[in-house]
Amino acid sequence: MKKLFFALLVMLLGAAGTVSAQLPAVTLKDINGNTVRTDTLSNGGKPIIIDFFATWCKPCNRELKAINEVYQDWVEETGVKLIAVSIDQAQNINKVKPMVDEYGWEYDVLLDPNSEFKRALGIQMIPYVIIVDGKGNIAYKHNGYTDGAENELIEKVRELIKN
Repeated sequence: MKKLFFALLVMLLGAAGTVSAQLPAVTLKDINGNTVRTDTLSNGGKPIIIDFFATWCKPCNRELKAINEVYQDWVEETGVKLIAVSIDQAQNINKVKPMVDEYGWEYDVLLDPNSEFKRALGIQMIPYVIIVDGKGNIAYKHNGYTDGAENELIEKVRELIKN
């Protein structure tokens, strides 16, 4: 039975053409306590940037601050949505919302205190950014942050919305 299922799956995937990885199904909470399933994240057919960070990670915070300065322009131009995923553990989770409020981030913020979503994506280090296309496929991954790297992100988003 498993072989039959696998053969059908291979045929279906082959018929669909090249298929990129989809987001794994992990249940998280947002900073307001609402439950969110990661495999259902969407943006009305437009790209999503998912940025993994922690309150104690200086490069992560620099990256999110830099994006924040241009985020409204990005949204107006491309319709992109940014979802910041905190991997702060339970003892630090109460620091996330005050930090988000202090910096005025208008991103959706999810909490991954057990690193389930991070592990399911095979992420080893943060900051780590994923861009998901309008169909829910992972189209781009990037690890680390250097000043100006956010420009590469918006270029990738622009490429996606052209296709």
